[in-house]
Amino acid sequence: MGHLSINQITRQFLNDPGVVDITGAQMVLVMKLTAFCWNVADGRLPDSELSDLQKERAIKKLPSLLDFAGYVLFFPSLFAGPAFDYVDYKRWVETTMFEVPAGVDPSKAPPTRKKRKIPRSGTPAAWKAVTGLLWILLFLQLSSRYYPGLLTGDHAMTYGFLRRVWFLHMLGVTTRLKYYGVWSLTEGACILSGMGYKGVDPVTGKVSWDKLQNVNPWGVETAQNTRAYLGNWNINTNNWLRNYMYLRVTPKGKKPGFRASMATFVTSALWHGFYPGYYLSFVLASFVQTVAKNFRRYFRPFFLDPKTSKPTSLKIYYDIFSYLVTQLAFSFTTAPFVLLTLSDSFLVWARVYFYAIIGTALSMAFFASPAKASLVKALNKRSGATAPSGRPSDLKHSYSQESLAGKEPVLGLPPDPEADIDEAIKEVKAEMQARQRKGMGKPDTAPKPMS
Repeated sequence: MGHLSINQITRQFLNDPGVVDITGAQMVLVMKLTAFCWNVADGRLPDSELSDLQKERAIKKLPSLLDFAGYVLFFPSLFAGPAFDYVDYKRWVETTMFEVPAGVDPSKAPPTRKKRKIPRSGTPAAWKAVTGLLWILLFLQLSSRYYPGLLTGDHAMTYGFLRRVWFLHMLGVTTRLKYYGVWSLTEGACILSGMGYKGVDPVTGKVSWDKLQNVNPWGVETAQNTRAYLGNWNINTNNWLRNYMYLRVTPKGKKPGFRASMATFVTSALWHGFYPGYYLSFVLASFVQTVAKNFRRYFRPFFLDPKTSKPTSLKIYYDIFSYLVTQLAFSFTTAPFVLLTLSDSFLVWARVYFYAIIGTALSMAFFASPAKASLVKALNKRSGATAPSGRPSDLKHSYSQESLAGKEPVLGLPPDPEADIDEAIKEVKAEMQARQRKGMGKPDTAPKPMS
């Protein structure tokens, strides 16, 4: 991470498109190498101290230099990812990942070419290649029509507000097309090599090739909530942050809390680089995510049948509204990720009147007001539920029709900044009280001798 950070800063200060940039490939290497180190560390611990995922990926014996180099420099995913764990590479080299599981009818095994153990992957790989090329062609077509200068230039304010919002949205779509194309091509290369093999359906015999899928374009472009939007983007980075940061900084036997969320957030931010625009997007996105979760928790149940939890006839209007709000909110939020600098980011935000920031602030004020308690009472009355007290914290769980997944941060974004801050305050108070009980009083700030 230190070496990557130096290169990120160097790239930022040089600001020369003519210089070869290696930071993209190095970001992938950071994911691979940190995962490898954790897997080696897990291999030295007894299985009783590991989770099922850690047991599966633990490295009991260090690989040879050749195998390690083959894993680190695996060509189909070297420059743009996706990243994967060493155990997957080993199973691919040994072809054990293609063995038919016990209990599965051998006739359902995927077809192979002659004695080759890797199932035929030419067709799905070709489809990925064609898809990737189409995304890139579409990017080339749209990038000449939707580009940053369209919103930062002097003529931007000659357009109406709605048209400026449309330009902002299309700038985000056009930028994403570039990543869709590159990631589709690399995924296709991994599929062609066999590394993308995920298994075979024991009933239909259909092979799944999405083991290393890094983005789901349809999922992103049709997302109706922040979780779907972020969860379908840069999927393998999400997995890396969850498995090798968020869960690793949590003490054994405890649930991840504020410290885990903050450590993951900082890691993700540093990993992306040091452009101010990245941090504007990260901070705003975390608050947008909190507001979106509150809307989904307190408004969505009004559009579901309280007895069957099935959508009512009005649910379509909720879906359309939530889709538009999600897409437009993230068009605003991710703009600094494209513009990079503070001056350009604030300029573009000002030219659309900071609509997402104002909307987020008003929403947070709404849910901090007594209106929230009124919503909860209405929902409990609608569902016929009762609660022992009038506090929203007691009521909200009685009507909830869905378990709110997503406690862990997505792409390093804190899942709930308000709750995280409250939890941090509680942790500090608990630690101070523990010190006082031990007779230590205030935390000792004197320097300690090195051992």
